[in-house]
Amino acid sequence: MSDLDRRQFIATGLLTGAALITPDMALAGASPPDWALGVADVEADVPHEVLQLVMGKVPAGLAATLYRNGPAKFRRGTGASGHWFDGDGLVRKFRVADGRATLVARFVDTPKRRLETKLDAIVQPGFGTGARAGSVVGGPDDANASNTSVLMAGGQLLALWEGGSPSVLDPETLATRGFKTFRRDLKQMPFLAHPRVEPDGTIWNLGGNGEGTFVWKLHPDGSLAQGQMISVERNSYFHDFTATARHLIIVLQPWVQEGFSFPLSEAMRWRPELGTRVLVIDKDDLTKRRTFELPAFSFFHLADGWEERDGTIRFDGCLEADPIFGQRGASALLRGEYVKAPSPMLTQIVLRPDGKADMQTTRIAAEFPSSDKRVAGQARQFTTHVTNYRGPFPHGIAMWDWSRGRDDRFDFGDQQLVEEFLFVPLGAGEREGWLLGTTLNLAERKTELHLIDAAHVAAGPIATWRASLPLPLTFHGTIG
Repeated sequence: MSDLDRRQFIATGLLTGAALITPDMALAGASPPDWALGVADVEADVPHEVLQLVMGKVPAGLAATLYRNGPAKFRRGTGASGHWFDGDGLVRKFRVADGRATLVARFVDTPKRRLETKLDAIVQPGFGTGARAGSVVGGPDDANASNTSVLMAGGQLLALWEGGSPSVLDPETLATRGFKTFRRDLKQMPFLAHPRVEPDGTIWNLGGNGEGTFVWKLHPDGSLAQGQMISVERNSYFHDFTATARHLIIVLQPWVQEGFSFPLSEAMRWRPELGTRVLVIDKDDLTKRRTFELPAFSFFHLADGWEERDGTIRFDGCLEADPIFGQRGASALLRGEYVKAPSPMLTQIVLRPDGKADMQTTRIAAEFPSSDKRVAGQARQFTTHVTNYRGPFPHGIAMWDWSRGRDDRFDFGDQQLVEEFLFVPLGAGEREGWLLGTTLNLAERKTELHLIDAAHVAAGPIATWRASLPLPLTFHGTIG
């Protein structure tokens, strides 16, 4: 990539103590709803604490670390972020070992956070936030919130955003070590928050939306194996992609960028007449591709894909009828308002060797799909997902069985907001292990950590730990 191409691409991407919780919502003459605790502010890092075991018994020999990332500072002075996706990233580390669980959480120390702390104002632009007086944006990482996901690579914990570089964190202390630059000429190149990791540790990712995207391939130690710019032919917004053992799969929804200005969400238009396009790209030769056409849908998250012997490709995702949540619903949350949007439905997409494609919906409202990472890119039977939406957030966790067409589901109740749960393997099978995840207990005003037997989800947690304080909801995590 030439210096000129790189500069143009980055410019396009650019446009494209104890903690105190303050759930202060900007509502005139009204109290915030209970769920507003899920988008409240955290005012400081959370020091190391031992969680209280409030229910159950810890299995002997269980040792696991769960890292989670999500926005946790939305308001400064008299201003606020314009979108849930734009708050400062707070990385949490839950450690289960020796029969007890611990928690520590630290904000990612980004230029954005330092500037806004100094000014006591929200000034930097983002997905749904415009630039304000005092804003300084010389490159994508000046607006980098490092608030979406985390990735372990080469002994480093990377805090991910979708518009800029990963932030490097110490996996033990969560201290920020600066931005990751994989190669000097790729400094500030976007690195999406949803990389795909093969069973051998090889990492694939994309960088940036629009008609062109950068394809990253990293060695298991986190070093750069190769990088290449490719054309995707449509100016679609994609937050996620997926992969099989042999192919990258890029889903181009008809939510398209019609300009490059902040807020980015206001520069995009929903064009359902265009339909949805799926690109299947050969990992060994990025010039080899196939294109499939599907009816229009919107989405944020996909699960791992796989390829059958006859060449049929299957993958699942949580598909929406339109992007109302991303356009308006996620912004309304910060005002204490609930804008009802079409529920995302867990759906399998099938791409056939004859060039035809179809969608098979479960009719289950679901988000944050995940699976056993040991079989990433290979045939699998199960998808774990959140479910049971009442209001803007889910209250249940479930594991869908694609072979039998049924959910194994547990509802935590109206007073629990449920976050993504991840699989901790114990045996060789996809359900031989544990689901480890977090909820926000509104009644107790505390964050909780839960351990569920993956083979018996409907039985609920076999152990629950409670923190000393509530933390706002996260987006994604990883098992370290």
